[in-house]
Amino acid sequence: MIDIKLPPAARNPFEKGFLDLPKLLTIPKHIVYLFFTYLLGILLFTLFRVILLATEYKHLDDIPSPERFTILLKAFFMGFRFDTVISGYILFLPLLVLSITSSLRIDNKILNRIIFVYLYISYLFAFLICGIDIPYFNHFFSHLSSMVFTWIDDAGFLLKMIFQDIKLWWGFIPFIIFAVAYYLAAKKIANNTLIEKPLPTLNNKTAYLAVNIGLSLAAVVVLFIGIRGRVGEKSPIKIGTAYFCDYAFANQLGLNPVYTFFHSYINSLQPENQAIHLMDSQKAIENVRRYLNIPEDTRQQSPIARNITPDQPPLNANVVLIIMEGLSAAHMKRYGNPDNLTPFLDRIADRGYCFDHIYTAGIHTFNGVYATLFSYPAIRKQHPLKTVSMKKNSGMGAELRKHGYSTIYFTTHDDQFDNIGGFLRANDFERIVSLADYPGDKRRSTLGVPDDFMFDFSMPILDRLAKKGKPFLAVMMTGSNHRPFIVPEYFKPWSKEQEKQIVEYSDWALQKFIRMASQRGWFKRTLFVFISDHGLAINAVYDMPLNLNHTPFIIFSPRLIKEGRHFTSLGGQIDVFPTIMGLLNFPYVNNTLGIDLLKEKEKRPYIYFSADDKYGVVDNEFYLIVREEGNPGLYKYKTGDQRDYLSQYKERAADMKTYAESMFQTTQWLIDNQKL
Repeated sequence: MIDIKLPPAARNPFEKGFLDLPKLLTIPKHIVYLFFTYLLGILLFTLFRVILLATEYKHLDDIPSPERFTILLKAFFMGFRFDTVISGYILFLPLLVLSITSSLRIDNKILNRIIFVYLYISYLFAFLICGIDIPYFNHFFSHLSSMVFTWIDDAGFLLKMIFQDIKLWWGFIPFIIFAVAYYLAAKKIANNTLIEKPLPTLNNKTAYLAVNIGLSLAAVVVLFIGIRGRVGEKSPIKIGTAYFCDYAFANQLGLNPVYTFFHSYINSLQPENQAIHLMDSQKAIENVRRYLNIPEDTRQQSPIARNITPDQPPLNANVVLIIMEGLSAAHMKRYGNPDNLTPFLDRIADRGYCFDHIYTAGIHTFNGVYATLFSYPAIRKQHPLKTVSMKKNSGMGAELRKHGYSTIYFTTHDDQFDNIGGFLRANDFERIVSLADYPGDKRRSTLGVPDDFMFDFSMPILDRLAKKGKPFLAVMMTGSNHRPFIVPEYFKPWSKEQEKQIVEYSDWALQKFIRMASQRGWFKRTLFVFISDHGLAINAVYDMPLNLNHTPFIIFSPRLIKEGRHFTSLGGQIDVFPTIMGLLNFPYVNNTLGIDLLKEKEKRPYIYFSADDKYGVVDNEFYLIVREEGNPGLYKYKTGDQRDYLSQYKERAADMKTYAESMFQTTQWLIDNQKL
């Protein structure tokens, strides 16, 4: 117990009385210990938030200078509230145990040390999550969530990738420093206030018990309020509480990554989060049939299936589909980048078919591969490539094999990452070329070989496929534009920043591939298709950065496409497969959510995409963000306007929301009823 000292004048009248007031006016030592432990935890949580702010300082420019300090102050206060929630959960059990033992006047040093170890390990785990969150946020502009569990099978791959990029260490270096500092400070607090501090000796045990129980109960009430995060009786603190202003980074700065991680994990365990229930499935299907102009066909087993019958003979051209790792449209000069990082892509965009308003289905590579090849959207946190049953899907590989194509998939690294290799083998890709196929000395990092080496390696393989006398589909997933960035020594960039150098290299490698291909006999009968798996959170304005989904989509073939064209209609990765099938003039059954972007009658009013716990919908003027936690927002994205126009355009927002949710819910119905 820690004495509250009173001056002699106040103490003397009670020295021989029934009540020993000075000793009764003491705070139980376990409350003092837990209070200082709480303050230490809050301090370190705040320091992690400061580091995150330092790594994302560029977003401060989005906040007008007159209100910047006030906004940041509010964000840090919001962070204090979320940090208190996490600390409350950590401290609750020790408070309960120590309150009971203190009331019973049990002062066991072994138990006290166990409490100390428990608190140290608990806070250490919380700080580890905060450390991991920093590079995660830098990449996704979003806090850590249960999505990391989708990569648990690839933990070794991820750890190698992290440790091979020094810029990803800054989350772990503070963690190590804070872990040591926390131990030293926490041990000193424990020794001075709990372990080495004896219980007071009192004559009146009843009065002591009453004061001890009263203060302990008060501490429990205060801790309970801290755990709830707010005093409102209807709802405790939620992620949406953090959204207090129009500035995406400031809103997210207030969140605690431990909270977002466990909140998303708990939500993922709930049955309703396994399969989405956004609206009535039959109503969703009716909407989709209307949106996509799908005629009723009783011969089809799926309600969205439609027979596609071209009016031209088949082209029988080869298809080389290059899925570019992390290359946002914002990297290109065509879309406003001033650094001339992609001269090759900018050049072929003028010479081929270029679609300017195309968006990826999600923000992860598996989203991009799945949506591009199978034309289904990304649904929240679902990982379609890791299903236990490995069901076949309608998709590019299956349809082109029906027309006599050879199918092959190339990747720079281990094909087992995200279960891509296994899934594609089960879905009509005859061969997967991955890290195990390349010479060991060519491996540069956990991302495997450089892009241009994968392209070099592919040439004799594609030559052999061409000699078979039948067309081929070759899908190539690049990897260099992903941390850890390793620019090959034989490439000489002009940019100084590594993040820009690697984009230059990626573009150069693509150009090198096309030059090599142009010397092959099969070049003149090949469509080269370029699209990203996802973009990058460049110049993020909203909490779903558009540049993380806005992707180049270019179809290039000097012999087959005589005149370049650009298309301004809205589309997505989900439209790649039907668009290619339309160019090839093959009949097939389109049982997907994709459309042929080259057909005038197939136009989208909106395009939609996901980011785990949010989804976005875009039209030619507005950007709607619908959040699992927090209110939706409607923004005029073309000018980067961060004002929320939802109240002014409710009907527009409702129509956009219905469109997207109809697509998502119909996809869920197809999954549940095995109609893919």
